[in-house]
Amino acid sequence: MRVAIAGAGAVGRSIARELIDNGHEVLLIDKNAGSIKPESVPDAEWLLADSCELSSLEEARLQHCDVVIAATGDDKANLVTSLLAKTEFGVPRTVGRVNHPNNEWLFTEAWGVDVNVSTPRIMSALVEEAVSVGDLVRLFTFRRGNANLVEMTLPEESPYVGEPTGLIPWPENCALVSILRDGQVYTPDAEQPLEAGDELLFVVSAEVEERLERMLVPRPD
Repeated sequence: MRVAIAGAGAVGRSIARELIDNGHEVLLIDKNAGSIKPESVPDAEWLLADSCELSSLEEARLQHCDVVIAATGDDKANLVTSLLAKTEFGVPRTVGRVNHPNNEWLFTEAWGVDVNVSTPRIMSALVEEAVSVGDLVRLFTFRRGNANLVEMTLPEESPYVGEPTGLIPWPENCALVSILRDGQVYTPDAEQPLEAGDELLFVVSAEVEERLERMLVPRPD
């Protein structure tokens, strides 16, 4: 997979290293000459250019990229980069970094952003996930599919403790995608019973979240 990253600061370089380690081709783009440090990520391609300029993105051959990540420290630049990548070059997937929480509402498909990444939201979700048992926590939003990645730590009082996953009547538009147990990641198997303390990861539509939570942890009226 070929990935272009706009913004070669600490965030962009960290993402690049991770992607390269996973076998992907990476192009780092930055308009600041001081940020062009090929020795910091030697296996990446580097381009000194402004990702908000159409000519720069043509030079970067964005039409051949599978993903564009707008990871600069400027929300305006990230929005423009995402919009150009999507509308002018037909990039299949765009990811936009949200620097200021007040701007998060802008990072939608209307601006060419398939997935927005807001550090404050991720951190708050992780805090909630760490302290809550029996509460559904939204970790991630998939803009294109109107679905969310949610997590629940299954409490002992759940009626489905000990029940094989294949016999649980999951709601429509809901899929159990992974079970985290004792530091291990398990792919759900129809015969695998749930255990108290399991961290369950679901992809679910927003309309079904409340129903899923009530099903797994019935609340007294």
